[in-house]
Amino acid sequence: MVTANPTGTDSRPRVLLTRRIPASVQSKLEAGCNLELYDGPSPLTSDELVRRLRGKHGLVCVLTDPVTADVLGAANDLRVVANIAVGYDNIDVASAHSRGIVVTNTPDVLTESTAELTWALILAVTRRIGEGERLVRRGGWQGWALDFMLGMELRGKQLGIIGRGRIGRAVAARASAFGMTAVFAARESRSSSDPPELSFDELLVSSDVISIHTPLTASTRHLIDRRALARMKRSAFLVNTARGPVVDEEALAWALKEHLIAGAALDVYEREPEVFAGLLDLENVVLAPHLGSATRETRTAMADLAVSNVLAVLQGRPALTPVSPR
Repeated sequence: MVTANPTGTDSRPRVLLTRRIPASVQSKLEAGCNLELYDGPSPLTSDELVRRLRGKHGLVCVLTDPVTADVLGAANDLRVVANIAVGYDNIDVASAHSRGIVVTNTPDVLTESTAELTWALILAVTRRIGEGERLVRRGGWQGWALDFMLGMELRGKQLGIIGRGRIGRAVAARASAFGMTAVFAARESRSSSDPPELSFDELLVSSDVISIHTPLTASTRHLIDRRALARMKRSAFLVNTARGPVVDEEALAWALKEHLIAGAALDVYEREPEVFAGLLDLENVVLAPHLGSATRETRTAMADLAVSNVLAVLQGRPALTPVSPR
């Protein structure tokens, strides 16, 4: 753990930063605040977070930090929580709101990088790239053959997108480049839109690739369960770059082993960094270590937006990207 601008006569607002961020961004925080940086190898536990938040006015955190109601209740001086992520299911936003604590996230800045990663996973799983790379590395490739490792061509296929937010729309915008038709899962009331909307069930039964871009809420937890997987085409592929618990991983392993769907590509998991053991030995699964926003440009922009949010609130200005209880 590194402490910058230790307390004493320093009257500036005190801020806890739970991960090291680019030096150019951290310096902005250090210039305006009395900063404590935690840079340990493991995420902070709830108890440790409570201890470190005593006397702090601001928190800059990441999605692995459990900012629960108990944590917030013990942080009597806390005024703002800035999550370096677009999702904020690690934060009890309702509890924060009831205590007058502003919660912010980092939308927009990671849209393009996550959309790019989604398409990388779509291509990897439909063209069996991970499977082929493993074969080459272990010396199992015997040379070219006409019927060897055939995948699925994207042209003429339907891409079903669950979640019509910024990232979902950015993924849909790229579909035409691959000759795919994009459709969205309809919200509660269906609207006339472009791309068009289908009911959730219609999307499941008609799509060749289904890509998940919905936030994690009580209604979306295990949205993709055994029933949903059984409704998909046997030739279809599932891609998740949103939040792990939207997919029931045990059900997914079952569907893949039973050949109810053709394959899956995951960047997020129910209990990160743990992956359900039943998925690890399957060749028709691409597993990425939560790389959706992992570009230098995007991660720097995310940190910068989080820091800007904290500084704004602590200086008496409105937050740039506040979030409200759902």
